[in-house]
Amino acid sequence: MPSLRSTAAAALRVVRRWPPAHAVVHQVAVAMTKTRWGESFVRSVVGAQSQTDAEYRAWVARHDTLTDADRDAIRAHVGRLPARPRISVVMTCWRSDLRLLDEAVASVRGQLYPDWELCIADDASPGDAVWAALTAYAAAEPRIRIVRRAANGGIAAATNAALALATGDFVAFLDHDDLLAERALYEVAVELAAHPDADVVFSDEDKIDERGRRSQPHHKTDWNGELMLAVNAVNHLTVMRRSLVEALGGVREAFDGAQDHDLLLRAAERTDRIRHIPWVLYHWRWQGRQGSYSRARAEQCAEASRRAVAEHLARTGQPAAVERLPGAQGWLRVRRAAPRPPPLVSVIVPTRDRAELLARCADGVLHGTDYGPLELIVVDNGSEAPETLALFERLSADPRVRILAAPGPFNFAALNNRAAAEARGEVLVLLNNDIAVREPGWLGELVAQAVRPNVGAVGAKLYYPDGTLQHAGVVLGVGGGPDRVAGHLYAGAHADHPGYQGHLVLARNVSAVTAACLAMRKAVWDEVGGMDAEGLAVAFNDVDLCLKVRAAGYDVVWTPYAALDHHESASRGSDLAPEAAARFAREVAVMRERWGPVLDADPFYGPVFDPRFTNYRLADPPGRVQPWKKPTP
Repeated sequence: MPSLRSTAAAALRVVRRWPPAHAVVHQVAVAMTKTRWGESFVRSVVGAQSQTDAEYRAWVARHDTLTDADRDAIRAHVGRLPARPRISVVMTCWRSDLRLLDEAVASVRGQLYPDWELCIADDASPGDAVWAALTAYAAAEPRIRIVRRAANGGIAAATNAALALATGDFVAFLDHDDLLAERALYEVAVELAAHPDADVVFSDEDKIDERGRRSQPHHKTDWNGELMLAVNAVNHLTVMRRSLVEALGGVREAFDGAQDHDLLLRAAERTDRIRHIPWVLYHWRWQGRQGSYSRARAEQCAEASRRAVAEHLARTGQPAAVERLPGAQGWLRVRRAAPRPPPLVSVIVPTRDRAELLARCADGVLHGTDYGPLELIVVDNGSEAPETLALFERLSADPRVRILAAPGPFNFAALNNRAAAEARGEVLVLLNNDIAVREPGWLGELVAQAVRPNVGAVGAKLYYPDGTLQHAGVVLGVGGGPDRVAGHLYAGAHADHPGYQGHLVLARNVSAVTAACLAMRKAVWDEVGGMDAEGLAVAFNDVDLCLKVRAAGYDVVWTPYAALDHHESASRGSDLAPEAAARFAREVAVMRERWGPVLDADPFYGPVFDPRFTNYRLADPPGRVQPWKKPTP
């Protein structure tokens, strides 16, 4: 008999497809999390990989709670900073809960970094209570500046009114019921001292309830341009150079509810000097009596976000349609226009016997794919089985198929290099012979991404034969032992699991993707020199290829909209088999020597996560050294 947890998990997968029902279920789940049993049960249903809120609060007590000694050290460090930019914190108010407003203002006044000002615009709140509170704050603290709008204009208009008060070098955005960590502006100042040309700085965030209990941390990737097209992956805390905000004309009133998403996308069109502080510095209020604008008007906010992304794509010359995905999260999908005329694609499949695998793979490419034109290059690494040779003969009858003879010891990199040299296509797709096509649009999705001038490599969403997840991008520097190289994100997760912050269902930038299914323009392949056939014959040649692509200035994209099945290593076996162990160890050594610092700092994972895992579990202790504890240079 199925367990209660498995039954609930199956029901949740159905409910997620119906936003109204999902919203109701979400509220029930929130109520359940107020009890210890309920919290554990909900977490077990939504994903065993995530930590419970109780575990997170225990982690916060150990690693994110300042002592008086820490505060003294921070103040001393502030005194040593080479520059201390003024940071204008901008806030809007309308019918504010005075207790929550008071706590928000107090979180600014309690900052350990002193060079701030707080600029507050009251958006014509009814009555005099809010304005009286603001007047009292300004009277007690000269760094607080206030303005009262004559008429209610909405969050964007009020934000612009607050921005007009700002005199700082940078502006930080704070909602009227949220809280800044007391170290927040200090951390920003430290980041700006290390990167004085930065135009945008953002941090991680979590949620906080009216009792001050923290939960649901969102530890973000570094700037992730692809993910930003699906969701505002930056949001809180966001700090921007004031001159940039002014050049952009502030926030736009037509995008109320997603004005921050729109502002960030417009900023990214002008600058790539965007820095991420991998620590929670912002506490987003939830379960409050008032509720945030986004929660109260979710439909309006979701549509404003969709329009913001659509206009960004139009401004940057990227023909695409932007759709809202089912569910209460307001996530988006970008459907990019197919290139015209469609480029020839060379699908490269190395193989040695295992005719049943190759037959299924080739049939999927040739007859189960709705993209054309394509050629299939089968690289034969010494097949001998009669059924394989017969299959080659049948495949060769199709003018789109070529069989390249490449006998000798198995060298995955050399086989792909050989085929790429003879490929006629503008786009190369590396494909394992144990891949099975799931749906016909997979290749069109990969090509639409690969032809973008900023994209160097594209990976697909791969499933094990049992339907669980095999590949959703590669994380660097994870695994067992000190010589960690890379691992697959969330391997083994349920097929319908959305992942941490939607990372299993949203297209995003990653550091690397597997060559079991990897697309890239042939020009990029040639530019980076293809795969390393000498040092990385079997393992990590795809990771190395992607790191070379990134070093050349291109993005690596993973898309969930190209989905295939993968019988991993069905042909060549495991890298951990005894006869392969020595070779594998040599390839690990090559990767560590070549890419060591890069492997230890994946910009799309983060130093707060435990490198032994790939499921976003927090490290205990975290790998980040707090800035006031670093040696003075």
